[in-house]
Amino acid sequence: MATDAVAQLADSLAKTQVTEGELSYKGQGRKFDNAQSVEEMVKEIQEFKGLQALRLEGNTYGVEAAQAIAKALETKSEFKVPVTEWSGIVNSAFISPIQNSLGAALMTAGARLTVLDLSDNAFGPDGVKGIEKLLKSTACHTLQELRLNNCGMGIGGGKILAAALTECYKQSSAQGTPLGLKVFIAGRNRLENDGATALAQAFQLMGSLEEVHVPQNGINHPGVTALATAMQHNPQLRVLNLNDNTFTKKGAIAMAQALKHLRSVQVINFGDCLVRSEGAIAIAEAVTEGLPILKELNLSFGEITGEAALLVAQSVEGKATLEKLDLNGNCLGEEGCDALREVMDGLNMGDLLGSLSDDEGEPEDDDEDDEEEEDDYEEDDDVEEEDSSVNQVSSPPSVPRPPDAASFLCFPSPDKLLKLGTKRALLFEQQVDVADAGKTAEAFLKISSVYNEEDEDVKSAVLDSIDAILRKAFASPSFQGYNFVSSLLVMLGLLKSEDKVKPVRVVPGHLQALEYVVRQDYFPQDHIAVLEAFMSR
Repeated sequence: MATDAVAQLADSLAKTQVTEGELSYKGQGRKFDNAQSVEEMVKEIQEFKGLQALRLEGNTYGVEAAQAIAKALETKSEFKVPVTEWSGIVNSAFISPIQNSLGAALMTAGARLTVLDLSDNAFGPDGVKGIEKLLKSTACHTLQELRLNNCGMGIGGGKILAAALTECYKQSSAQGTPLGLKVFIAGRNRLENDGATALAQAFQLMGSLEEVHVPQNGINHPGVTALATAMQHNPQLRVLNLNDNTFTKKGAIAMAQALKHLRSVQVINFGDCLVRSEGAIAIAEAVTEGLPILKELNLSFGEITGEAALLVAQSVEGKATLEKLDLNGNCLGEEGCDALREVMDGLNMGDLLGSLSDDEGEPEDDDEDDEEEEDDYEEDDDVEEEDSSVNQVSSPPSVPRPPDAASFLCFPSPDKLLKLGTKRALLFEQQVDVADAGKTAEAFLKISSVYNEEDEDVKSAVLDSIDAILRKAFASPSFQGYNFVSSLLVMLGLLKSEDKVKPVRVVPGHLQALEYVVRQDYFPQDHIAVLEAFMSR
């Protein structure tokens, strides 16, 4: 009966939570389809003096009901700094007109929002269009928290949102009060790379973020790299949660580089992000060098091997604020798990190490690793010299080509190195792109492959050449030293790479030259620990 329905509604409204300045209908599980169904709610809104916050989440609202609520809000001129939480209010095609109505009401009332929560509304890109005007308006110039978790925005919605936030920042800045968004939550939205990249540009512009939560968004390394760049411009960042996206080595290294610029980070959640061993090494270096108030580091389920996990454990030494290190679900093996526990116990941090119950065990070698590897740096004079019997009559006599650095790097030999003369170091500096850590590592191995302890001329030429290249490389602020080290380890066959790099045949010169460079003043001390961890196996 109608009277029973009214009584039930009255009873529901009697349970409404009211705190200072806040009117809440949170979690009542009601379905308000039309204006009549919200008459009592509208009355309470109209009669509430000093309304600052309205919470509607946990119910479902039709268009007529939302319009009635919006009309009531238009009269609340004192509605200046509300916490507006409308999460889970609708799961239908009506979300856009509902949001338009409620957003228009807030703008008409002259509201100044600090928190806007529309989480758990499956509104998709159209729903983002429904709040686009609101986000661009003066109502959001004071916005500090934006919560859009599990809304199915997709790439298109992410781009619309990014453009709206950018416009809000520009307009608020023009009025002398730039948007200072502190918390951004948008997990489970299928943003993917393009959506994440668009938002990253807005984040970089604002520079005010303290918490970023974008888990489960199908973001790969291009999007991760864009976000990493943006995070560098948000110095007050405390929480970074990208759980269940796909970093791989490239994304992890980019994020590690960003972390080096941040001093306030307390929580890092890169669990289930496939950071892999090379990425974990880079992140470990960033932790070692900074992050003085780190509380939680989650690198679980990332295909990290035992040696890399030990470096991560060693990186948290001296972090007095650390509360948890999570390396569960990686590829440590039984011995690796024991070694990890031993390291953490040795640091008096054993109780901070999370469970290792889901460890995947040591990775199995690929079949291709069992095949005989060819020598990448084997001298191949046959390639350079043509058979003199070929075209003997028609071809003019060949003129010997003067030695150059490029020729040496293609087919290294002691004789070629010496023929480069006294300017060989300069020639290598000009030839090798030290901005590329991988190419720098490759050049180092090729030059050092001809090292001969018993030939002083060759020995001196090798050391002078690698000195020139590495000194120039490490002198550059943009040089990614940890990438150089991991590239060396991959090429020497000590670390697996996702790029399927074929290891070189290790010769004594590689190790002798490496032993030399780690003693030089230009070689960072923290890189030595990484090398020792793998070389001592």
